[in-house]
Amino acid sequence: MLEISDRGRTWLLTGPTVGYAVHLTEDDELIHLHWGARITLADAEALAARPDPAYRPFESQLDGREEYPVEGGPRFVRPALSVRTEERRGTEWHFDGYEVDEGAEGAEGAEGAEGAEGEDGELRLRFRDDGLTVTLHYRMRHDVLERRVTLANDGPDVELLRADSATWTLPQREGWRLHQLHGAWAAESLLTSAPLTYGDKVIGSRRGHTGHQHLPWVALDTDATEERGEVYGCALGWSGSWRIAVAHLPDARVQINGGAGYDDSGLLRLAAGESWTTPVFAGLWSDEGFGGASRAWHAYQRAYVIPDADRDRPVLFNSWEASYFDISEQQQAALARRAAAIGIELFVVDDGWFGARTSDRAGLGDWTPNTDRFPGGLKPLADQVHALGMQFGIWVEPEMVNPDSDLYRAHPDWVQFQPGRARTEFRNQLVLNLAREDVQEYLWERLDTLLSSAPIDYVKWDFNRCFTDAGWPGEPYPQRLWVDHVSALYALLDRLREAHPGVAFESCSGGGGRIDLGIMSRTDQVWTSDNTDPLDRLAIQHGFSQLHPARVMAAWVTDSPNTQLNGRASSLRFRFVSAMAGVLGVGGDLTEWSEEELTEAAEWVDLYKEIRPVVQRGDLYRLRPPGGGLSAVQYVRGDEAVVLAWLQSQSYGNPAPALRLRGLDPTASYECRDTGEVHRGAVLLHHGLATGLRGDLDAKVIRLRRI
Repeated sequence: MLEISDRGRTWLLTGPTVGYAVHLTEDDELIHLHWGARITLADAEALAARPDPAYRPFESQLDGREEYPVEGGPRFVRPALSVRTEERRGTEWHFDGYEVDEGAEGAEGAEGAEGAEGEDGELRLRFRDDGLTVTLHYRMRHDVLERRVTLANDGPDVELLRADSATWTLPQREGWRLHQLHGAWAAESLLTSAPLTYGDKVIGSRRGHTGHQHLPWVALDTDATEERGEVYGCALGWSGSWRIAVAHLPDARVQINGGAGYDDSGLLRLAAGESWTTPVFAGLWSDEGFGGASRAWHAYQRAYVIPDADRDRPVLFNSWEASYFDISEQQQAALARRAAAIGIELFVVDDGWFGARTSDRAGLGDWTPNTDRFPGGLKPLADQVHALGMQFGIWVEPEMVNPDSDLYRAHPDWVQFQPGRARTEFRNQLVLNLAREDVQEYLWERLDTLLSSAPIDYVKWDFNRCFTDAGWPGEPYPQRLWVDHVSALYALLDRLREAHPGVAFESCSGGGGRIDLGIMSRTDQVWTSDNTDPLDRLAIQHGFSQLHPARVMAAWVTDSPNTQLNGRASSLRFRFVSAMAGVLGVGGDLTEWSEEELTEAAEWVDLYKEIRPVVQRGDLYRLRPPGGGLSAVQYVRGDEAVVLAWLQSQSYGNPAPALRLRGLDPTASYECRDTGEVHRGAVLLHHGLATGLRGDLDAKVIRLRRI
């Protein structure tokens, strides 16, 4: 709901539990008033009427209070907007009116409009500085507020040095703690927390993609627990280089800036008639602790971000660890038969099916089937897979090229490079300059032809190296490729989805290197990490769940011992229960599995299909975080509840502690579908449920139904 004061200078956006208010002063300064629990418009106006803070020498009256601080004038905080023309740098803007979209009463607003309200209406506050128009967008989605900025130029060229999507201002509190997701390849999404000290804390990526090192999300609290207390969170929807800066200001206020680009070296140059809209920087407040915040983020993404989120994702088999580059139609068909026998629903051929791709040294860019390995193209294999009752998928890496490829030999100028400099070849590959229109059209033609050549249901879209030599010879403003690459990627995915609506897409980047709200709005699931060790994955999945739902979190069961990383041996039970916390997949070499293992695997796959609607679409409760002992998660959907529990190790013969469940009706009874035992909801909530886990690396699935 959106409410506007009689004078049209105070705006209040309200969700089911949250309120957000801003106010325009008589001097046309846009001041932040409130972000937190619901308040009334009268409350917001009372906040606006409070006197300004007392003057302090050497400080600005705007710093820490301004809704979207720009560079220029009496401001010293980190600016959200920094622009320059040939004549000057900075912004001196003036209010130019507001608008409310057609989803709200009073679709057009200006000074003096009265009482406009509406559900899901977008508020747009418009400011002008000579030829530059700056429009701040606000839209409440349940309790998540989406914010972005449009910059439109109708004057001389304007360079956008920095254009953040939003500045979030937190209320004055003592003892803020900052929570973030950090990591590296094979160790993504690890949750870390620390007291927020004075100054700026900056996280981000300067790698051209979201990156393995940080997910674009932060959360702040003072005394919250998993299920109680205030939590503020912000998440950026951008799949290129990005930055989030959390500033603890001298007067104890906290502001959070976030947007595309890592530094202030420049994003775009806007000529007359050109405009650019920043990615969404979404914010969430919850008073139900970190668990409540996560559930609100998950509900928002399922409702507004993830395509077809009401459809459960199938159990897949991926051929990579079974085949690597040594593949053929016959070999893949044999794997497919084994996969179908254990209940797999989607069979995916990974790397090695195209061009001269017999290793990672050649073939990227040549997206036609290798005729020695697939003489009739992909269709014969796809038809066999479909005949087995499975969908068919393939792996691609369209944004990359090997120097040893037909594409590079024909178009060496299509890659990012700096004239006169060596071209870095991580993984024997270069990055195509997707900002070029000819590259965009080539990839569209190749991928459209590929998806039309065979009944392909699924595409695993990979991105296996960072930007390094990000040059664009001949382009007057080569810096733009950092933004234009991502915009072109989005446009290409949108075009392919429209032309092939039955094809699902997975975002992968050497594991979890491209996971954010932007790519998630165009893909059906994401590859969480190349690390498939079931114990390591518990911590990775714990961090991932702080923001993103199980519905998009791909997780595989692979071979034991784990040959890729650590040589750790684990039971099939532990591997399956670990992977069943998200979108289940199998990536082991099924030709080496014994008949006993295949029989057990089929039972786990059948069990997952039963609990899948609860896991992928239910509310998540993190019962115990990963650590040295017992950890567990619980999913609740309607009358159904599912608990996944893991015991890393048992010490001194002590039994694993009982699990206090969450999200149940204390007045109801619940039947365990595995044992037939009946439990009272209040007992499960307050006294817990015994798991019976013992030893090392034990795991269990518990299914409950309200009766």
